[in-house]
Amino acid sequence: MKYNFLRSYCKLNLFLDIGKKEKKTNLHNIQSLVHIINLFDEIKIKKIIGKKDKINFIGSFSNHVKKNDNSILKSLSVLRKSGYLPYNQSYFLEVKKKIPAFSGMGGGSSNSAAIIKHFLKGKKISEKEINFFSRILGSDLKLFFVSSQMFQENLRSIKIIKSKQRFYFIVVYPFLKCSTKEVYSKVNSYNQIKKKNYNFNSKKNLISLLKKKGNLLEKIVIKKYPIIKKILNEIQKTNNCQFSRLTGSGSACFGLFLTKKSAVSAHIKIKKKFPNYWCATGKTI
Repeated sequence: MKYNFLRSYCKLNLFLDIGKKEKKTNLHNIQSLVHIINLFDEIKIKKIIGKKDKINFIGSFSNHVKKNDNSILKSLSVLRKSGYLPYNQSYFLEVKKKIPAFSGMGGGSSNSAAIIKHFLKGKKISEKEINFFSRILGSDLKLFFVSSQMFQENLRSIKIIKSKQRFYFIVVYPFLKCSTKEVYSKVNSYNQIKKKNYNFNSKKNLISLLKKKGNLLEKIVIKKYPIIKKILNEIQKTNNCQFSRLTGSGSACFGLFLTKKSAVSAHIKIKKKFPNYWCATGKTI
């Protein structure tokens, strides 16, 4: 049987505000500008004869994935229990992990979204279904169904940004495992999460806004891993870097640039500075 080939793209939080926990969900309310970028995991799928699915993880970051407890297995289980997949049909999946694990780039959630989209292909996935899958597989999952550039106004509301902006990035991952649960457990100050009419349509205004914003989790991660501050400072010092920031709960750091040339130049400099860290150049899609 032939393989189906999927790309599972990652995300960057260009800013991240953290509010107090909601009683109903016991999750922190958040507000964030999220961009999907052109760095991705590769997934191959085909039908097989047998009673069990077979999943093979390969690639640079495959060793960080638990073979018996991962987003792929959970996604297939949810799809079957929800009636979207038959129990009498098994699949072989090969996942080439090119996106760092424990990086804040949403690799696991993106993998789940890619699998769900594949098996529900040809069917319009409703907001109710997306929320259902997100409750089980993680709140970040919904980000990979909405758009390539979006404003997460709060835990429940995500707005599509229609006027897409083109940005370039360098992303540096220092091979530090940041547990999202642990990082959030140390939040003791909060941003106000309320409706705001940000102007995302003007690139100039957007850059000005982003420079003023930040990531509330950054200080927490830097306290545990001081090297993060050095990485961010070195990225910021590269020519034409608009700002540097931690994405999500880390430990990946990024710098934003307006041209590919500037990003590539910065990549070369940062790789020389931190030769043992994973470093990549990407752009918005």
